[in-house]
Amino acid sequence: MSKTAVLIPCYNESPTIEKVILDFKRVLPDADIYVYDNNSTDGSDEIARKAGAIVRYEYRQGKGNVLRSMFSDIEADCYIMVDADDTYPAEDAPKMEQLVLEGKADMVIGDRLNTTYFEENKRPFHDFGNKLVRWLVNNLFDGDLQDIMTGYRAMNRKFVKEYPLLSKGFEVETEMSLFALDGNYLVREIPVEYRDRPAGSESKLNTFSDGFRVLKMIVMLFRDYKPLLFFNVLALICFILGTILVIPVLHDYAMTHLVQRFPTLFVSIFLYIASLLFFCSGMILDVLKNNLRKTRETIAKQIKQK
Repeated sequence: MSKTAVLIPCYNESPTIEKVILDFKRVLPDADIYVYDNNSTDGSDEIARKAGAIVRYEYRQGKGNVLRSMFSDIEADCYIMVDADDTYPAEDAPKMEQLVLEGKADMVIGDRLNTTYFEENKRPFHDFGNKLVRWLVNNLFDGDLQDIMTGYRAMNRKFVKEYPLLSKGFEVETEMSLFALDGNYLVREIPVEYRDRPAGSESKLNTFSDGFRVLKMIVMLFRDYKPLLFFNVLALICFILGTILVIPVLHDYAMTHLVQRFPTLFVSIFLYIASLLFFCSGMILDVLKNNLRKTRETIAKQIKQK
């Protein structure tokens, strides 16, 4: 019999954690419900325990740290990740579970943005941030995902155990989407209703600092997952700037047979050298990345054969 685990990271969610647990126990009665408490001070862990969840603790602050422990510790065939703030309806979980267990998806994404998110969400900068991240990710990674940053997902064991989670905080959802796109995992999206936090429940997100971390993480992962394109862009920028600077120097030399702008010439030469270094770095890192991927695939095949 297939085993399903519901994963609920929790930090000071006493107003909503009990309802979230009871809702998922109702729609997935055979699933194990795990709540990993992340240094809560409002008694969320005791409320979760009384509601019937398996409560464990992660003392390193941050949602990414919590999920890293969850993915490492918990064994299941289907993992359903959901926030503890009661913004996602449990009723969609059985359909997400079914898609994973039937092998129709490695990861199922609960798409908020095409349903009620923009009506329910009261933070306009979050709307802009979601749209910006979606545009960046889909254009940089040739994707067509509708909701990059949703916290409602179902994943199979293969995806969870192969996912090298690096993020520490709320940028983890974006990292997860990028990993799925780069690894060519089978991703399905289903529309899910979104509701804003109930009264008395406060968001832990900081619009600007967390948004900056998400954008920084996209750039870092773009560098790691697509090094050839990343460094070629830098090489092209340096080459263009070097050319712009060297043109007046060459013009003066053609007219006077003298180099009258040595500082400008030195800067342009430096930019040309940097351009060449960026190009070579991209080539080398791309070869290493492809070789590493082939090695991992070979090891995975050998493990399956044994």
